[in-house]
Amino acid sequence: KIGDPPPLCPLQIKMTDMMEHQTLENPQQQEMQTEGDEVINVSYQNLECLLEQGIASADIQKLNDAGYHTIESIAHATVRKLSEVKGISENKVLKLKDLCKSMVPMDFKTAADALEDRKAIVQLTTGAIELDKLLEGGIETGSVTEAFGEFRTGKTQLCHTLCVTCQMAVTDGGAEGKAIYIDTEGTFRPKRLQEIAERFGMDPDMALENVAYARAHNSEHQMELLKMAAAIMAQDRYALIVVDSATALFRTDYSGRGELSERQMMLGQFLRQLTRLAEEFGVAVFMTNQVTADPGGMSFAKDSTKPIGGNIIAHAATTRLRLRKGRGENRICTIFDSPTLPEADAQFAVGANGICDAQE
Repeated sequence: KIGDPPPLCPLQIKMTDMMEHQTLENPQQQEMQTEGDEVINVSYQNLECLLEQGIASADIQKLNDAGYHTIESIAHATVRKLSEVKGISENKVLKLKDLCKSMVPMDFKTAADALEDRKAIVQLTTGAIELDKLLEGGIETGSVTEAFGEFRTGKTQLCHTLCVTCQMAVTDGGAEGKAIYIDTEGTFRPKRLQEIAERFGMDPDMALENVAYARAHNSEHQMELLKMAAAIMAQDRYALIVVDSATALFRTDYSGRGELSERQMMLGQFLRQLTRLAEEFGVAVFMTNQVTADPGGMSFAKDSTKPIGGNIIAHAATTRLRLRKGRGENRICTIFDSPTLPEADAQFAVGANGICDAQE
């Protein structure tokens, strides 16, 4: 082996008795005992661990206020970023970095270890069998998935369905965790979650309680909500972050070519924070994106649109899905970009109970 042993994998789960609707009592620990004999490992350590290392509680509070809630968030941050925290001197920053790096393995590891880590990743079912087959199980935890397409292609319905399925047992295609929903377009509908929960045999009221929802009103507020998301994820078991859509507010807050550079820079920072949360907490990040007409595309092509955000969002997303309309209520999902999935299509439908199998 090379260097230290690999860290715990995102949402790595060791179970002897799978049970639905289970919650964690003490998510701060690396191993948490729940009902029965189930033990669930989490991939992060809370900042309270630093108290034993001689770091003052006042300094920990300052870090929390600045959006740092785990040991991993400090270990992965740059010294320049940490120096911007009010009340933390440069010497303290260097001490914190050294301390946190000693607690978080960040060295090389073998490809065999990386393969073992990948085996422990959980997939969230989309509710449609063919779509799950296309995604080789569903939406992957620990990474960012982007879905883009025109209006009425099922993007928001997919977001709602995932908020319910992520709460199900792992054996049923879930991750037994809660969901965070950041809505930038005003399309979130709690009633929809109840209908989807009933379809999967879940308690509709409990399903609503397990979804933390926030309406973002501008791009700056959208950035702030990610800080708040990190705070609440450090206190409980979460499996999914939804941003619907990631680009809408940036598209309206920054207009014209004169502000394009600033828009892309701010969008890049937002996407970097999303990626950090996915890796830090082992959650699945699912974001939607709008499209625009492609003047350089061929007019006779079936789909002459392209996703907005340019290369910034293209590089940030691990997996990119293109959604387009089919016959009737059917929709078509295409793997647009992925490091592991081949380019292919699958059909699904948008029904009364969320995303379901395509209709003949």
